[in-house]
Amino acid sequence: MSNAESSSVKSTAVQEPWWMRVLLIAVGVGFLLVLIGLPLSAVFVEALHKGIKPYWQSLLHPDALAAVRLTLIVAAIAVPFNVLFGLAASWAIAKFEFSGKQFLLTLIDLPFAVSPVISGLVYILLFGAHAALGRWLVDNDIQIVFAVPGLVLATIFITFPFVARELIPLMQEQGTEEEEAAILLGANGWQTFRRVTLPNIKWGLLYGVLLCNARAMGEFGAVSVVSGHIRGETNTLPLHVEILYNEYNFVAAFAVASLLTILALITLLLKSFMEMKFATGKKRH
Repeated sequence: MSNAESSSVKSTAVQEPWWMRVLLIAVGVGFLLVLIGLPLSAVFVEALHKGIKPYWQSLLHPDALAAVRLTLIVAAIAVPFNVLFGLAASWAIAKFEFSGKQFLLTLIDLPFAVSPVISGLVYILLFGAHAALGRWLVDNDIQIVFAVPGLVLATIFITFPFVARELIPLMQEQGTEEEEAAILLGANGWQTFRRVTLPNIKWGLLYGVLLCNARAMGEFGAVSVVSGHIRGETNTLPLHVEILYNEYNFVAAFAVASLLTILALITLLLKSFMEMKFATGKKRH
């Protein structure tokens, strides 16, 4: 679209009747309030409606602290793994041509197409006590499902597309000219990546890490299947909220849920900041 055409479209939009613009804005704000604002406010209202003391007692309960600790451990393992995978996969797909490239892209998108519950069941079938591999694990006193390793594996599977899918289009848009120039000037592969590629993708990488971490901490379906719901041992924050709610302990359930809500709000703020930085970086290039 030319500059003249773009200006014409903008001027047409500005010339819409004022009541039309007010109506569109009101509809958008109304949807945001109903779908986001009310649920978010309901979480904090329910968590605090008996006072601040029960709220803090719920957060400081040993089972809640164990759920927080386990959630952080799972995310601390899954996110770096997915960063390494995302960097390697996006580098290979965006910078090189090879047989099986389309197949690799399909595999990266697989967690988006498979239900998290189904992915959890797959790990049960692979590592459960009644599976062939599971019997060998039991004989050697190795536990995957209903333990931390199973939670980590399920979380890695669910979250591994996020970093790769953020970086692949970015690297493809940037092309290979700068890397080729660096190699011609004598840089090796690691130097080229560290001094040329990484600075160009840093905001996209941080954006992918942010989304990956948020999904890792908030994942429910896959980890619910492989956790066994052992209180204080294999319950992450979302699973702990479910148990408290099913026990009609609503204050504690919403208090713990407020931690995830705060995480979501922080994620949105960081996401907006990174999108702004990312857009600024693209304009400079």
